[in-house]
Amino acid sequence: MAQPPDFRVSDDDRERAAAEIREHYARGRLDADELSDRLGRAYGARTADELRSLRADLPKLPPSPTARRAELAVRRAELSRELVQQTGGALVPFLVCTGLWLASGASGGFWPAWVALIALIPLVRNGWRLYGPSPELERVERELRRNSRHRRRRGVASSRPKDQ
Repeated sequence: MAQPPDFRVSDDDRERAAAEIREHYARGRLDADELSDRLGRAYGARTADELRSLRADLPKLPPSPTARRAELAVRRAELSRELVQQTGGALVPFLVCTGLWLASGASGGFWPAWVALIALIPLVRNGWRLYGPSPELERVERELRRNSRHRRRRGVASSRPKDQ
């Protein structure tokens, strides 16, 4: 969420801006005089607009390793939640089959376990892709989106009245 130009900044905001300016100096984008001038203005800034103007002519820095790890954790949590939701939906046929197996006297082997594989195989595969040694978050995200679109289309198609 963007802050209004006259939004008052905190000491932490000033310190983050100063750290960014120092990083640009370290990368050779500013000379010593510019560094000194911008740091003085950063520590004296009162509004978000003043801090923004100090960095306006500088490119955005890539995220730090800590920021990347935090972003990865947030993204993994979102994808995990969605994966569990989709798996829960896929367990409905398993529960129906288990009910049928119980209603028929629960004789023989537990054949509904084969139906459970429909839900478990994608769960394990995508879980490995999310938390394995080489995370493939984009691939998991694409697959979840594709499955979601497929379910929506099926739902729309089945809710349409059939011509007689």
